[in-house]
Amino acid sequence: MEEILAIESAVINLSQSVAPHLSATNYEKIRTKLLEKNKVIPITRKSSFSSYIGWVAAAILIVGFGFQFFKLNESNTKIDLLTSEKSVMQESIVDLEFDKQEAEKVLAIVRDNNNIQVALDGQEVAPNAFAKAFYNKETNEVYIDASGLPNPPEGKVYQVWGLKLNPLTPQSIGLLDNFTANNTKVFKVEKADGAEAFGITLEPAGGSAAPTLEQLYTLGKV
Repeated sequence: MEEILAIESAVINLSQSVAPHLSATNYEKIRTKLLEKNKVIPITRKSSFSSYIGWVAAAILIVGFGFQFFKLNESNTKIDLLTSEKSVMQESIVDLEFDKQEAEKVLAIVRDNNNIQVALDGQEVAPNAFAKAFYNKETNEVYIDASGLPNPPEGKVYQVWGLKLNPLTPQSIGLLDNFTANNTKVFKVEKADGAEAFGITLEPAGGSAAPTLEQLYTLGKV
């Protein structure tokens, strides 16, 4: 064991005596030589310009999609508006055509020489009211132009009477229903056989069996 330790000590002493002493100056020279022989490539940070271009392109793409989506919604809104306007226009045309047909009917009644025009003057309950009866003595058909009557109150209706005067005999020939909805205010009522006068009274909804004389609005003799 002592021999082994003695051998190890001798080897260490020999290594220290043989190894050259390296001063700081010599060390720097050796380092410089190594650097000149093996060029060190400096590490440079990659430019961020390409990344910036990528983000800008992405932003432009997003804005472009957003603009196209906005224009699509705007176009759909315009299409819906045009469709709605077209529907309203078609309804207006239908209404105008209906009004035209109604007006033509009224004109045909007025211009028919077989129809006698009977003026119905306002009475005490409504002195400013007026109406007209178009009476065909051959067919007994009667049309009433009620444009001179005010709209009836809620729960009331105008009722037309054909009258024989001697003795005074009233005959109901119809109600002026849907008064406010009738734009022309011309109503066809029932036939009046041998009527000598016409009167219009205001009655409860559904009409009355006999005229309410206190609510006699208009009266006229044939």
